[in-house]
Amino acid sequence: MSVPSPHVTPQAAGQGEHFRDERFEPAAPVLDPLAEVRSESDPATDVYLTGPVFLDIIFTGLDSAPVRGTESWARGMGSSPGGIANMATALSRLGLRTSLAAAFGDDMYGEYCWEALSRGEGIDLSLSRTVPGWHSPVTVSMAYEGERTMVSHGHEAPPPEEPAPECPPPARACVALLVPGRQEEWIGRAARRGSRVFADVGWDDTGRWDPADLADLEHCEAFLPNAEEAMRYTRTDCPRAAARALADKVPLAVVTMGERGAYAVDGRTGESAEVPAIVVEALDPTGAGDVFVAGFVTGTLAGWPLADRLAFAGLTSALSVQEFGGSLSAPGWVEIAAWWQHVRSFNDQSQAALRRYAFLDGILPAAARPWPLRRAVPTLGFRRP
Repeated sequence: MSVPSPHVTPQAAGQGEHFRDERFEPAAPVLDPLAEVRSESDPATDVYLTGPVFLDIIFTGLDSAPVRGTESWARGMGSSPGGIANMATALSRLGLRTSLAAAFGDDMYGEYCWEALSRGEGIDLSLSRTVPGWHSPVTVSMAYEGERTMVSHGHEAPPPEEPAPECPPPARACVALLVPGRQEEWIGRAARRGSRVFADVGWDDTGRWDPADLADLEHCEAFLPNAEEAMRYTRTDCPRAAARALADKVPLAVVTMGERGAYAVDGRTGESAEVPAIVVEALDPTGAGDVFVAGFVTGTLAGWPLADRLAFAGLTSALSVQEFGGSLSAPGWVEIAAWWQHVRSFNDQSQAALRRYAFLDGILPAAARPWPLRRAVPTLGFRRP
């Protein structure tokens, strides 16, 4: 699927207001992880990101993959904004001021996604736009055997009628979703203006896996591929070797290894860190990689040590797979605090894990729940009278 243009014109006044619902009103952030590093000269935006927003429909509780010619019944189902919305929601729930530039369809799916992100999560959509007559991209995700299979449909959004802005807004950081073989001018401009750029990448459908296709890495501070992607780009057979090779191309290489945790190499200092995964009962892995990136960006902007950043990113990702959907499964600080309180009371994690997360004591709020997070539900939304 083609990715919509990252530079989109602002939403017309009054758009996205058709289905006001008090359940979409976001709660005030429980914790500001950047409070100690903020100053009056800081940009208004902590993290800028751009990309396609999908309407995700997730089926869970399948015992196996669907079989041709048969009907499979899922024991669970949820709907939520997906695509780049996964990462935007995770960042916002961790207290970062998040700006998203994306195209939204003017169908009910688009209305729902806009409301859920803007009103429900407090994400700034002033650089996003609604496209008349364009239907929202949709992904159906089926979770089984610890993995998921996805089927997507959509068309590239038409270009905006008005001239696009030349650069993203000033921001502490930007998250770039690299497309193999295609360079995005905004990434270099953002880096030159002082934004710290964190890069993720998708599967290379061409099969080339050519490192030259990732030319925008020269503008990035960190690159966070999964193990399979990292090994293919570096022609290695070990995630750790892949991370070390990538550290020659980008200052910080972070390779996620699924149930084996994550490994990172800082090419500037030579420091490396590896953190095992947290043991959880997974319901739906959709969006877990996006939540990992959000957690790592949060720890980096807050100035945490490398190992703490890895551990925190892995924890947020692990907590997300216990809920339906990609975006609405992302944990907030209250959920993280509740987990930390739980593992110190019950013997379901190793002592090494407890020691690894001791840094949370100086960060977390009390594990109270002033307002429940919204979660994915089977339908797009019940209307109150």
